[in-house]
Amino acid sequence: LVVLAGLVAWGYQAIQPPPPKICGSSDGPLVTASRIKLRDGRHLAYREHGVSKDVAKIKVVFIHGFDVCRFLMMLCGQELVEELGIYFVSYDRPGYGESDPHPSRTVKSQVSDIEELADQLGLGSKFYLIGYSLGGQLGWGCLKYIPHRLAGVTLLTPASNYWWPGFPSNLSTEALYKHPPCDYWSLRVAHYAPWLTHWWNTQNWFPILGAISKSPHILSREDKEVVAKLIAKGVDNMEHVRQQGEYESLHRDLNVGFGNWEFDPVEMENPFTNNEVSVHLWQGDEDILVPAILQRYIAERHSSWIQYHELAGSGHFFPYLDGMADTIVKTMLNDKE
Repeated sequence: LVVLAGLVAWGYQAIQPPPPKICGSSDGPLVTASRIKLRDGRHLAYREHGVSKDVAKIKVVFIHGFDVCRFLMMLCGQELVEELGIYFVSYDRPGYGESDPHPSRTVKSQVSDIEELADQLGLGSKFYLIGYSLGGQLGWGCLKYIPHRLAGVTLLTPASNYWWPGFPSNLSTEALYKHPPCDYWSLRVAHYAPWLTHWWNTQNWFPILGAISKSPHILSREDKEVVAKLIAKGVDNMEHVRQQGEYESLHRDLNVGFGNWEFDPVEMENPFTNNEVSVHLWQGDEDILVPAILQRYIAERHSSWIQYHELAGSGHFFPYLDGMADTIVKTMLNDKE
């Protein structure tokens, strides 16, 4: 009994994540970013780009993806930014970079963060939204909960939750099995046993999620070239991204993104009854991180209100190809300009 009790105690301790090192606390990183204070007392860090919001004609909120932060912004050429008068703001999602963790975060709470950020920065009654990867997945939440605040929406290779009930089971299973075993099992743990996510992705017995270990198997041929250029430009901010702890940034991100959602994007109805707002979905057909097979299904289901753009030969990092940001933004604004 003593041995059994000892094993249980050891197991319990092993799966408990360490407390986060909150920015600005006595044992946490320094606060260097511009931040707003949310209604619940948390802080949200942000970074502004483009023209001043006071003179901007177009205001865009950019939502970053997994294991990155506000610094990995999809930047348009300066000529286009000045010509159209575009203001961008990127922000750290909860637990990332210098934004406070949110232990109770959900899809809906993160949408509320975006709306409050827009209000405190004075972006007006409507703004444009660009979401990338897991940030693109959050774009579905914005379409669900705050469609009245959106002037236009662009989802860039948004991560699909393989357990959204609207997907045919054979299709979601096929997409899940396109991942290598280490990723397949990591995603299943996040969905079925979220209390194990921290232990699973910090143990040394077998491979963890490739996006956390930075394994090259998650990158297509094109992705490897793009990522090499990004690193050469000095945008690899992994230490800053994870500085408050991996649990409240990466692991909770997995639990929310691949857990049980409050709604099903596959079954969503058009939130814009008169199609007054354009929604664009972009996907690379060689994306290893986010298989195109589910994206095509969603796009077909919502073909009456979502414009789908599939890029042949492109992977997950296509938004950072030379000139692609300009193309994406011009496409988003085409109906308005």
